[in-house]
Amino acid sequence: MAIRSYLVGLECPECQESYDPGLPQFLCRCGSPLLPRYDLRAAAAALTRDRLGERVASLWRYRELLPVLGDPLSLGEGWTPLLDAPHLAQELGVADLWIKDEAPNPTGSFKARGMAVAVARARELGARRLAAPSAGNAGAALAAYARRAGLEACVVLPADAGSIFKQEVRLYGARLVEVHGTIAEAGRYVRERLIPEGWYDLSTLREPYRVEGKKTMGYELAEQLGWKLPTAILYPTGGGTGLIGMWKAFAEMEQLGWIGAERPRMVCVQSAGCSPIARAFLSGAQRAEPWAEPNTYAEGLRVPSPLADRLILRALRESRGTAVLASDEEIRGAAAELAWTEGVLCCPEGAATWVGAKKLAASGWLGGGDRLVLFNTGSGYKYPLPNRMEPWQPHWTHMSP
Repeated sequence: MAIRSYLVGLECPECQESYDPGLPQFLCRCGSPLLPRYDLRAAAAALTRDRLGERVASLWRYRELLPVLGDPLSLGEGWTPLLDAPHLAQELGVADLWIKDEAPNPTGSFKARGMAVAVARARELGARRLAAPSAGNAGAALAAYARRAGLEACVVLPADAGSIFKQEVRLYGARLVEVHGTIAEAGRYVRERLIPEGWYDLSTLREPYRVEGKKTMGYELAEQLGWKLPTAILYPTGGGTGLIGMWKAFAEMEQLGWIGAERPRMVCVQSAGCSPIARAFLSGAQRAEPWAEPNTYAEGLRVPSPLADRLILRALRESRGTAVLASDEEIRGAAAELAWTEGVLCCPEGAATWVGAKKLAASGWLGGGDRLVLFNTGSGYKYPLPNRMEPWQPHWTHMSP
């Protein structure tokens, strides 16, 4: 029997207005992102946990719960390793610690998940020219999947984005535009030219399908951990699509009967140089005010005004989670520590989660019974590598090479 999607509609999580998924849809009239909804009762009858083991080792193993109606668009994305990190667990004094390593994805980051699904759905809806602002990795993923789909793409990057991201975009044959400023200015550039250029907007959460690719990280975590979720997830948060997607995935899995009501505490890790969500959460605010002067070398965290701030804050509060900050110096040290102790070369955004974990353990927020997952969202090879371990130095003499 052919596998089908059980997509039934799009819904605004703020005002609950519904939209037809058969037409191109973007933001709700109230300004909120839209989220896809599925006939989960029918999906549960068609797909059980036991049958997943027969499926392809990619995010498309969850096709019934994804919005693509026809053939998937794939470069091998998803089903990334969940790495046991016993040395880090020992250092923190927690029961278990894993690193969900998104670096093996096509184009070297978790952005491949969202773009695989969003580009495939855009093609089904008749789009021919795609565009998105990016800090780097999303642009590379858009360029790759647009090429795979036979569509045109324009990627708008900050002029000071890493050179490797610009090279990737060009190599995949996409048009590259550089703008002065941050991803916020890049986003404005895209929105001002959507109609004149005939672009289909694939900006973060301005269309409803990138989040569906990202939510598969939640499905994979549950499956890889034997359907017992961790007690806490530390996630590097820029636009927050992955955090929102995983929170959505947990709710869907409960309705499918795959997990119970227990949820991980969701932890938003941001850069001290750009932390609008952390500031809003820690002050009790309902919205995140734009960050005036974003400055961090963790480019994926340099998002001064996340569109889905309300959804991110809601997930943190509903999960009894928290937010924590990491300075650039701490991130560099954490990257060296992760490489030396566990052999994982994280991107700066992923390294920031280890900074967050140490701070939360030191404060007592994390304890001996906790089971943690840290997200490394991309490859460390896309960033300048330190030639020494400073500001962190090995202190576990029994692990010396």
